Formats: sequence, C-alpha cells, structure tokens
Amino acid sequence: MSNRFLALGIVLIAAGMFSAPARARQGGAQSWQPTPVYDKKGENSAPAPTRDISGVWVPAQGAQAGIQANGAAAMPSDGKPEHELPYTPLGRQTLQQHKPVGGVTKVSARLSNDPVPGCDPQGFPRVVLDNFRASRIIQTPDRVVILYDENNKWRMIWMDGRKLPDLKDNPEPAFWGYSVGKWTDDHTFVVESNGFDETSWLDHAGRPHSDALHVTEEYKRTDQDHLVLTVTIDDPKMYTKPWVALKLPLRLQAPGFTLEERQCSMAEYNKFEGTAVPRTNRPAAPPPAQQ
Repeated sequence: MSNRFLALGIVLIAAGMFSAPARARQGGAQSWQPTPVYDKKGENSAPAPTRDISGVWVPAQGAQAGIQANGAAAMPSDGKPEHELPYTPLGRQTLQQHKPVGGVTKVSARLSNDPVPGCDPQGFPRVVLDNFRASRIIQTPDRVVILYDENNKWRMIWMDGRKLPDLKDNPEPAFWGYSVGKWTDDHTFVVESNGFDETSWLDHAGRPHSDALHVTEEYKRTDQDHLVLTVTIDDPKMYTKPWVALKLPLRLQAPGFTLEERQCSMAEYNKFEGTAVPRTNRPAAPPPAQQ
C-alpha cells in the first residue's frame, strides 16, 4: 500500500470514521453561503410540488443524523432486544467476523478490519447509514442524480424504463450498486437497488450484506419544505426478513446552499488531534462468507 493510501487509512480510523476532524469548509464565515434553514414555530409550508424531489436536503432539526457510531439510526447496535436484527446463521457468522469501531461489538481502531480505512469505498447504503448530513438531488426526465457531501460522492438513479440487472447474469458488482426509480404517486419516489459488492459493510457497526442485497429507498415529499427518506434492507442470505434501517425527515435548503467539502485530511486531523500513529497490526479482512 502506498504511503498516500496508508495515511488516508490512518486518518479515517483515528478521526473516528468521518468525524469532525475531516476537512469541512462551510459556515457563517463565508458570506456567499446561505445559513441553513430549519422549521420555525408556527411556520406553515406550501403544498408539495408534483413529482419533484429536487433541491438540497439536510436532516430536519431534531432528527437523528450526523455520525451514526452505533450503525443504522432506526436499528442501532446498542444491545437493546428491540434492535436485534433478524440474522440468518450465515449473517450472524459474518457479523462475528467483522471488527467495527462502533456498536456493541466494537474493538479498538488498531484491531478493526473495517474495509473503508483499507481504502475501499464506503458505498451505498452506508453513505446514508453512517454519516448523512446533506445531499443535492438533481432531476432530469430520464434520471435522478444524488450528490452527497460525505466524501463528495454521487449516485445515478435511472428512470428510463430499464430494469435492475439480473444477478444470475453476473453483473459486475459495484460499491454503489445499480439503481432504478419510479414515481408511485405524485409525491412518492421509490428507488430499487441491487448488484452490490459484498465486501462492503452496511454501516459503522459492521452489519453485513451479501451479493443478494436489495435496497429500497422511499422519498416522500410531504410538503414544499419537507421530505422523508426511508431505507429498507432486504438480503435473504444475511437476514430472515427485510428491515427498516433509516427513516429520516429532511428539510429543504435555499437553492444556493453549497454542500460541504468533507474529505479526510491528515493536515486537518493533526490540527485537531495531533500526529496520527500508524497502524501496524491491522488484521487482514476475512474473505467473504460463503453460504
């Protein structure tokens, strides 16, 4: 591994996986950046526009957002019985092989085998289950593009009538999967995704997935200023039934709102925490579990 990529891995772990020491340039010091907008007491929003989810969206005030150290916000890894996921035997076996730095099975950063500090992309749905802060949704007649501020990543959702790839045809696995979307009514946009690289994790707590993962996103526009994002996980190899990982209310921002530059940076980390210590004994990630 090159020194450049080693440094990136050091910073990701040392900074607590996408935490505040990552470089972030946004805020009141920049006069060109509008102040984030949140709900005000007594405020009434206009009706939702028809078949439109475009704009910049941030988690609504009071919503569970930001760094999800214990994993998916709707089902955190906190040891509570009501948050125990419906693992299959293979799912539980694979979970036991994962060594996250968050959740009830967390280990020290030096012992973690999280693939992200090893230079693999976080991918989807982890980008929204780990550290969702803001996104810009762009609509065209045949596609929806989502730009995420977290590590400045993007996804393409096709609306041109194509189907999801047939997994039996062995599509090239992708960290971000393959996505198609459609309107189920005038205010609800539903996205289906599959074809994921099984080496990625679902969240910061190390929840596993297989190549059979199917993710459903529902974007429900409740009025002019609000959108509710629901993410459902369905992976019959790892879980005995589908489960909701996230239900997050979002608030529309001004059109000129700029997404943060949120990148991992050794220089920024050292400003906050001092010099990072290289990890020399990180165990190799286990091979993907076979059913």
